[in-house]
Amino acid sequence: MKMTTRRYGELVQIPEFEDRYDYLKLGGSVGYSTFGYDRWINQRFYNSYEWKQVRNEVLVRDDGLDLGVPGYEIRGKPIVHHLNPMAPHDIAHSEQWIINPEYLITTCHNTHQAIHYGDKGMLPRKYVERKSGDTDLWRPLREVSNGS
Repeated sequence: MKMTTRRYGELVQIPEFEDRYDYLKLGGSVGYSTFGYDRWINQRFYNSYEWKQVRNEVLVRDDGLDLGVPGYEIRGKPIVHHLNPMAPHDIAHSEQWIINPEYLITTCHNTHQAIHYGDKGMLPRKYVERKSGDTDLWRPLREVSNGS
């Protein structure tokens, strides 16, 4: 089965957060191991100078926004996600796409988990700034007590 190559340039053309999620979701299953016993390979990669450099570049580019969407500020530790799944042979053969910002996006932990495991319920909601007077909790009570 041939997989579609996802690209940042295409992703940013999608304006809505949930539509970006749909573009990225992998629909994996909990417990499925990408690296298995070769986990040390990706851990070595994620501690490399090259990865740290490109990770910082992507974090700045995405401005601390989940999937780069305004209104979805990341409040915890950001994750830089590969748009296309990476395998041990990609690292072993120094595939350049794994350190190319065109194939990376910033996410929060829950969005990252939702992308991998397909649980839309994990997605964050858009932050709505509260303003004075935008809710009136007691109004229904006053209306009822006044007979209105």
